[in-house]
Amino acid sequence: MNTREKIILASLDLFNERGERNVTTNHIASHLSISPGNLYYHFRNKTDIIYEIFLQYQLLVDHYLQAPEGRPLTVEDQFDYLESVFDGLWSYRFFHRDLEHYLESDERLKADYRKFTQRCIGSVVNIIYGMELSGILRPVSDHLRRSLALNVWLVVTNWMSFLKTAAGEESALIRKDTLKHGIYQVICLEAPYLQPAFYDEVTGLQQNYSPSVLNDLGL
Repeated sequence: MNTREKIILASLDLFNERGERNVTTNHIASHLSISPGNLYYHFRNKTDIIYEIFLQYQLLVDHYLQAPEGRPLTVEDQFDYLESVFDGLWSYRFFHRDLEHYLESDERLKADYRKFTQRCIGSVVNIIYGMELSGILRPVSDHLRRSLALNVWLVVTNWMSFLKTAAGEESALIRKDTLKHGIYQVICLEAPYLQPAFYDEVTGLQQNYSPSVLNDLGL
């Protein structure tokens, strides 16, 4: 691993652990036992580091959302998609804690994140269509399919914000397991479209992610 890669990895760890606003480039350099000048040789500022982290994150999610070739989608595939995406949210959780701030601070990131969102929703549309073709979901119109994909993406990308606000969990207290409770909510969106032959299997697996936060909210 070269110095540039070490800076990116150390920054991601520190941002996740302490919060990005509490970490300076000097903190990162000290953590790596390198001089600030060495860090600035690779990155002009912290904004550039955040942008590079995002580029890695989007490549990861693009990889996660690739549909399998040469075979129909399965129920296991669906839960693998969701597990992988929520794993990505956890690994890059600092980014989603303060997303609007980052987008407002960097025009490159704002433009790229918009394209990333469009691409991800398109991938979710393809996955939903794949589940229709494999008989897991009943066929729906193109408009409804795209709306369902959008709703899925909204739940995925906003579940952490929900935990921080309505659920009252501080960022430092959000755990990987509570983050993955968002998977339960995603399945709720598709449940009305499940074919009877797959309903019990899908909803049975859904129970593994039942959010305890609902009890806390009196729901």
